Amino acid sequence: MVKILGEDDIRRSLMRISHEILEKNKGAQDLVLIGIITRGWYLAQRIGKNISMIEGVEIPVGALDVSPFRDDEKRTPKDSDRSKIDFDITDKHVVLVDDVLFTGRTIRAAMDGIISRGRPKSIKLAVLVDRGHREFPIRPDFVGKNIPSAKDSEIIKVRLKEFDGEDGVYILKVGEDL
Repeated sequence: MVKILGEDDIRRSLMRISHEILEKNKGAQDLVLIGIITRGWYLAQRIGKNISMIEGVEIPVGALDVSPFRDDEKRTPKDSDRSKIDFDITDKHVVLVDDVLFTGRTIRAAMDGIISRGRPKSIKLAVLVDRGHREFPIRPDFVGKNIPSAKDSEIIKVRLKEFDGEDGVYILKVGEDL
């Protein structure tokens, strides 16, 4: 196990992503953040706080459960959707937030989940870690850190204070415990 990012690294990465989002969007107008449950939701909340500090305005932040929209064994029934999106996304610039981008399957499911709730002006993707190995043509717009990894023998594990009690990003060998 190797710790790749610590608390300060994560904080700096999220602040940089926040600035990049505002720059690309030319401010906070019509901007909403949607974090993928679980850790993407916490990252989206942090980015939302950063944007509020920078721009002096609150932007909507929601949580998206992608499991009802998956195309694999992790799929759950639509009536078990744990999403918390209590704002309209129609004609909004949605920034989808997740912790790790790997094959792209989770992001594909997330886009289905977003589109099922309305027709956004655009969807951009922000991830803390991009580890490569895509199976779908999905590319992040905002990246905290690119971490090349071995597809079948390594795992990237993100830990966040809100859920895990600490902030850190680790690379582990398959079967290795944190």
